[in-house]
Amino acid sequence: MSVLTSFWQRMAVIAMTLSLASCASMGTGTISEKREAILTMQDAALAQLFMEKPDTKGQLQNAPGFAVFSNANVNVIFLSAGTGYGVVNDNQTGQKTYMNMAEGGVGLGIGAKDYRIVMVFHTREAMKYFIEQGWTAGGNADATAKAGNKGVAFNGEGYFGNVTVYTMTESGLALQATVKGTKFWVDDALN
Repeated sequence: MSVLTSFWQRMAVIAMTLSLASCASMGTGTISEKREAILTMQDAALAQLFMEKPDTKGQLQNAPGFAVFSNANVNVIFLSAGTGYGVVNDNQTGQKTYMNMAEGGVGLGIGAKDYRIVMVFHTREAMKYFIEQGWTAGGNADATAKAGNKGVAFNGEGYFGNVTVYTMTESGLALQATVKGTKFWVDDALN
């Protein structure tokens, strides 16, 4: 690969990441409006999860806590990037911790997708660690061709220590296999 080709690939990823940031960010509005938008997204994502996997409703209710995130991701040849937002729910105290996320990775793929992540924390320690540290790394392989209720997406379920992670694609057209890192952090403005 030439240096020029590599440069233009990086520029394309940067441009897409910036456009994704505007799609996935909370944008303008009051703190109350932004929180309400996140909770509305959460309700829709949980309704979809409970419809697809009814047993998860009891799993979330009996867990110390859970999180729901909305993420938009772009993959251009060898690089991928994404941004998002969400909330961690403490089932014991009722406290909500609003958070942001960003991801980047390398691998083979092309496309863009909008998806939801639901994390079930099976211990309070796992939930606390996630809120305070918020970093994960892992692989990702998927095929997505979906718009609303039309099309197909291969969604996943993963287990990482004391956390179960469900992913559900909302829309997009993507074929990718990447190794990526995702950083989650507390949104100081919304907490």
